[in-house]
Amino acid sequence: MESFVRLISMVPLFLLLGLPFALAGHDYGQALSKSILFFEAQRSGELPHNQRVTWRANSGLQDGKASGVDLVGGYYDAGDNVKFGLPMAFTITMMSWSIIEYGKQMASSGELSHAIDAVKWGTDYLIKAHPEPYVLYGEVGDGNSDHYCWQRPEDMTTDRHAYKIDPSNPGSDLAGETAAAMAAASLVFRHSNPAYANELLSHAHQLFDFADKYRGKYDSSISVAQKYYQSISGYNDELLWAAAWLYQATDNQYYLNYLGKNGDNLGGTGWSMSEFSWDVKYAGVQTLVAKFLMQGKAGGYASVFEKYQEKAESFMCNSLGKGSKNVQKTPGGLIFRQRWNNMQFVTSASFLTAVYSDYLSSAGKNMNCASGNVSPTELISFSKQQVDYLLGDNPRATSYMVGYGNNYPQQVHHRASSIVSIKVNPSFVTCRGGYATWFSKKASDPNLLVGAVVGGPDAYDNFADQRDNYEQTEPATYNNAPLFGLLARLSGGHGGYNQLLPAVAPAPKPKPAVTQPKPTPQPKVTPAPAASSGPIAIEQKLTTSWIANGKNFYRYSTIVTNKSAKTLTDLKLSISKLYGPMWGLTKSGDSYVFPSWLNSLAAGKSLEFVYIHSSSPADVSVSSYTLA
Repeated sequence: MESFVRLISMVPLFLLLGLPFALAGHDYGQALSKSILFFEAQRSGELPHNQRVTWRANSGLQDGKASGVDLVGGYYDAGDNVKFGLPMAFTITMMSWSIIEYGKQMASSGELSHAIDAVKWGTDYLIKAHPEPYVLYGEVGDGNSDHYCWQRPEDMTTDRHAYKIDPSNPGSDLAGETAAAMAAASLVFRHSNPAYANELLSHAHQLFDFADKYRGKYDSSISVAQKYYQSISGYNDELLWAAAWLYQATDNQYYLNYLGKNGDNLGGTGWSMSEFSWDVKYAGVQTLVAKFLMQGKAGGYASVFEKYQEKAESFMCNSLGKGSKNVQKTPGGLIFRQRWNNMQFVTSASFLTAVYSDYLSSAGKNMNCASGNVSPTELISFSKQQVDYLLGDNPRATSYMVGYGNNYPQQVHHRASSIVSIKVNPSFVTCRGGYATWFSKKASDPNLLVGAVVGGPDAYDNFADQRDNYEQTEPATYNNAPLFGLLARLSGGHGGYNQLLPAVAPAPKPKPAVTQPKPTPQPKVTPAPAASSGPIAIEQKLTTSWIANGKNFYRYSTIVTNKSAKTLTDLKLSISKLYGPMWGLTKSGDSYVFPSWLNSLAAGKSLEFVYIHSSSPADVSVSSYTLA
């Protein structure tokens, strides 16, 4: 995770040739499999016998030893080799929530056991990191020394100091998030491993007590984290977040009372948020408490829980663009909050709108926004639109999930994937030598980081696939954690069950290990009404629309197909009534011709171009061509 900020020069990059996902819909099941597989590439410690990401090897085997504690295991947060406790705990909370809500869909796709394994890899580490009731280790490694080096985890020579919080050096945000992760994960293991679930709950209770009794920001105690994961929102949201998950997991009246009595003074009923992230948990708290209210679990705090729900629905309305303080979106319709790793906000917000859609649907309710009534269907449609953008339905026709589709990032800002596997070349990679040999190499990564969701495009849908462009090309575990629940939902549908019933994940069915992810199927074109000029067919389709600054914008995809038995060359198209940018053709005088990377179309082949404007489809016709 690179924290320092610099300006990045970039120019609009043109769409690559190839039929886009926008024409076909997505294989959410395959994306789900890949999104879970990514976590195996992020593992630290001694890797298991069933490790599927085989280019990784053991690493960090001495972590914690200098402090007299075993801290081997856990996850590297992003493209570096540091184990940061706050984002790791949030990742585990969100993976658990994903399974709690959509474990049945994961089971149907054969991915539930992999998802549960991903959670347990994290919770096993969190248990180690909590050796005493009021002691929690919150970081292993130092971001400054780590970022000075570019080494694969198996070679790292950087400082592996372990940093902790305790009563003299508190961290309520870190302890609270870790309590939430343990409590949520206990629900994941309630059926399949009840003894382990009880162990997690015991840690969760202790950590909540620690967080509430000894209050303070963790980055005041672990100051080396400030540059990388500063707790800007403080710890009040994590206290409520932990209490909500403990109430969900235990039905203990103590946590109900905590939520009811502290909603006002800790901000749960007051803050109307526009983001949900590893730092800011209010929207998540408010969504969970709204669920409790709809479940009839508010006890004597119904009026207080209604205030939480009002703020939850404010988040939903603003995300949809139907509230009083709507979130910013790119011209292509993607939520945009910041230029560094913006995709984290996309996946987390889309998860919340999806689960809230299902809560409302289960309760038989709609939602009121500033612009009018909103149905559950609109919420899940919004979630789907955001995911579809991520997977390739965007102005660049780029998938921001590595390994999904045909056009995805090739130079990921990730130490392990960018350096040849130690199993292929065991030669030691030095601290600075890694920068000279591998970081600066203008070539695709030697190891495919399947399933990684990178930071994504800027506010104008532009993206530069360059390894030093960490703001856009670095992945993170907390990008994927809410996404795999969402992908399970989109893959399996609602399933016809009541989402407000008691939340316990189903037990996984044993399944044979899968050694390789499934290959991406070629998308199938959905035909649109075609215009033909002899042997050339032109098909136009509206793929998405959105509102920006009160104006409607539309994205159109146009497919030009050579229906003849000969090769098509010298094609010239006439395009009129075009009022916006266009990608995939080259302007030549008054006509449009093949793009620079294409000089002909073989028999039966097609090319695609896309354009965006605020009008009905442009008029596209064939001016001239040659068949050879």
